[in-house]
Amino acid sequence: MSSFERILAIETSCDETAAAVVDRGRTVLSNVVASQIDIHRRYGGVVPEVASRQHILSIEQVVRAAIETLPNGWSDIDAVAATYGPGLSGALLTGLNTAKSIAWARGLPLIGVNHVEAHIYGAWLTEREPPPFPCIALIVSGGHTLLVLMRGHGQAERLGGTLDDAAGEAFDKVARLLELGFPGGPAIQRAAVAPTDLHARLPRAWLHGTFDFSFSGLKTAVLHEMQAARNAAHGDADALARRQRELAYMFQESVVDILTRKTRDAVKQTDAKAVVLAGGVAANTRLREVLIRRAGVPVYVPPIALCTDNAAMIAACAYWRPQVGDLAMTVDANLAFV
Repeated sequence: MSSFERILAIETSCDETAAAVVDRGRTVLSNVVASQIDIHRRYGGVVPEVASRQHILSIEQVVRAAIETLPNGWSDIDAVAATYGPGLSGALLTGLNTAKSIAWARGLPLIGVNHVEAHIYGAWLTEREPPPFPCIALIVSGGHTLLVLMRGHGQAERLGGTLDDAAGEAFDKVARLLELGFPGGPAIQRAAVAPTDLHARLPRAWLHGTFDFSFSGLKTAVLHEMQAARNAAHGDADALARRQRELAYMFQESVVDILTRKTRDAVKQTDAKAVVLAGGVAANTRLREVLIRRAGVPVYVPPIALCTDNAAMIAACAYWRPQVGDLAMTVDANLAFV
């Protein structure tokens, strides 16, 4: 736990320019996010160079907006935190260098934060009591899919992770195959319609005996099904659209089934007292519903606004897991959590 009560945090690991102020790791005083989704949608995914440029254009305004909500402005800030990895190097540099500048100019401590670890701390930013330890954290985002056993703050053990595509990445790629748009997670959730044949399903890569995940084979299965659907439609646009929606449903069911069953098994093996669902894919309604039903222990899920990339989770992580840095700190695009 940090001795710094009010922390200003900056997050620029990918395509969200964010700043927030959090009090004692629990109370969000401000949380400002400038999204780039509309900019990247035309490309069907995040373009690193475009993201970096947009961060530079947005960062000053976002930080000012986060500070303006405080009664005494900058005088209310005890420390500055920033994501230093993992993520896009150019994007990370903008946020970290901004935090360094603020820390130097105002004589404030600088705290470096791991973006993946920070996702877990969204669960500390609710009115609900924090998750008890030990707990299982399922972190599912565009770049990461991890199962972690947390015995305490800073005491994390990796149980398993993806061997290929992250869950969020698989959603994006499959949405592109199904021509549903970007970002893939919300697009697939909106489009999903149960197939006429209720027994129809896509494969699941169980990787028995491990807590690892693999989604590349599932993605390939969707590709083959979509090719077959085009051949069978014979130009019938309505029939093809129906099949696209069914495949969206079947894909989502497959991913949710794998994630929730592996998490349930991890709970049983470790005698965990709770599950924390974190990361952008945690916004998926179906995943939330099934995990809550299957976990066997209380499930803690941040509000949807705190599942996707934001700076409030960075500030919370900086408070509960302080790693004070200095002005020599640099970014690490491949920074590991566990």
